[in-house]
Amino acid sequence: MAQKLKQSIKDWPLDERPREKVLRNGVGTLSKSELLAILIGSGNAEESAVELMKKVLAACGDSIAELAKLSVDDLCAFKGIGPAKAITIVAACELWKRRRLDEQNEPMRIRNSVDVYEYFYPIMCTLNTEEVYVLLLNNNNRIIDHVRISSGGLTSSAVDVRVIMREALLKRATSIALCHNHPSGNNRPSSSDDDATRRIVDACAIMNIRFIDHIVFATNSYYSYRDEGHLLKI
Repeated sequence: MAQKLKQSIKDWPLDERPREKVLRNGVGTLSKSELLAILIGSGNAEESAVELMKKVLAACGDSIAELAKLSVDDLCAFKGIGPAKAITIVAACELWKRRRLDEQNEPMRIRNSVDVYEYFYPIMCTLNTEEVYVLLLNNNNRIIDHVRISSGGLTSSAVDVRVIMREALLKRATSIALCHNHPSGNNRPSSSDDDATRRIVDACAIMNIRFIDHIVFATNSYYSYRDEGHLLKI
């Protein structure tokens, strides 16, 4: 059986080469696979760098957030990607994540559940294990800080209400919100989520701290206890 011959990017017409397209039309005109191809520089014996990155992205549902979840070992499983290329991709994904965090440098005001979800998106979108965060707010609902309370396994993470209250008191927060992720992608709260929320609500009432919401985070969706009227049932 005849082996497929790879056409090098150098053999492509000038107007189709990624680097030349950047110089001529700007970086915004490139596809995700073309941008990543510039980073890795070369493909393998059968595929150009662009074709290789198309394959990698296809395995990630064409999602940068999903790509950012891959480890160096995961990326090295693709033919033509070694440790150096894999580290380059991982570093690029980390820059993408930090850029979103940089956009939040100005103290953000939390108005609704969407604001909480969008604030935590760059932090949680690449997590493969469950983590719990508390969002600390001042009297104007502007963010003071966020603190990771716990990090667990694939399905659960312990919530220590005393740690949450300690962080709120130390930072003089008058309101808090809780956010944790479900790596499975299912945004529905579990009975243990309900129990943790109930204990936090009770503790907040004693300490005269307003409990804004509890967000169950999935990469493409979320569940808000407040929006769903769930807080009234706790």
